[in-house]
Amino acid sequence: MSGDVPEADREGALAHPREVYELFGHQRQARAMEEAFATGRMHHAWMIVGPKGVGKATLAYRLARRALGAAPSGEAVLSASPDDPVCRQIEGLAHPDFLLIRRPYNEKTKKLKAEITVDEARKAADFFSRSAGGGAWRVVIVDSADEMNINASNALLKTLEEPPKRGLLLLIVEAPGRLLPTIRSRCRRLNLRAPEVEETRDWLIDRHGVEADAAGRAASLAQGAPGLALAHAASGASDLKAEIDRLLSALPRLDRGGAMLLAERTSRKGAEASRASLMSFLSQFAQDQARGAALSGAGPQAAASWVRASDELQRLARDADTLYLDPKQTVLAALDLIEDAASAR
Repeated sequence: MSGDVPEADREGALAHPREVYELFGHQRQARAMEEAFATGRMHHAWMIVGPKGVGKATLAYRLARRALGAAPSGEAVLSASPDDPVCRQIEGLAHPDFLLIRRPYNEKTKKLKAEITVDEARKAADFFSRSAGGGAWRVVIVDSADEMNINASNALLKTLEEPPKRGLLLLIVEAPGRLLPTIRSRCRRLNLRAPEVEETRDWLIDRHGVEADAAGRAASLAQGAPGLALAHAASGASDLKAEIDRLLSALPRLDRGGAMLLAERTSRKGAEASRASLMSFLSQFAQDQARGAALSGAGPQAAASWVRASDELQRLARDADTLYLDPKQTVLAALDLIEDAASAR
């Protein structure tokens, strides 16, 4: 895909998971995949579940490379060399037996669509209906499967109900509750958990040359999820989070001047990564407040208000990416949602 066209499954300017050959953590899950593949007991559909930036897609691509014939490289589980012809084809999305399904790019609006559409999901059935070259595997990755709309989900379910011979479907999932139960029941599930914050901090320092204090802040902010921590370190998200925390400390009423300054700073040209981080932080804040309200006995209304705010914030973030929403007004609308939830009784 052209570098001028955004990719729904790429995190900012970081390398795409299909270009990443190091798996940090998740060795037990990788070994389970490798053993299933080596012993001929490969399940036709895997649901790889975990928080954002934990390494779900990185693991999926490791299995895809090996299933499509890439030779092992070194002793690492499911390893392969970037120089292997199979790997180069997958990186270029040019392998005839590999299909990536994700939110498509709309040529008319020049935006990514908000959901994985039914037309995208139907590509899996057509793809699996063809024979793989040399009688090998055919592999489909859906990233992220919880972004499918209901029609797309039903289309993919039909493929799962009649699994193809030597067909491998890998679903990347952040919120499994958004998937149809009938899809979940037909997949082998792998749960990925983030490494300890200290491990991720050391990984940022040793493998990516991030300064120690910045690495610690980024790892803590990402709750140990390595990909998210790397994105935070690259975008300076830790400083942004501190600014947001200062603003939110005044709840239930926000300082309107501070809110305006934050909106102006994150709506400038080139601030897309900061704006995405801001929306993510606000959504997480709402989720944390909902959990705290429920545990503290503050009452169902308080918890429900924060749950609604989190849902609305996630919807607003998706709409901002796919529709022509004014960036500054989007940030202000997000802060209004937080203020309204904090003021609910």
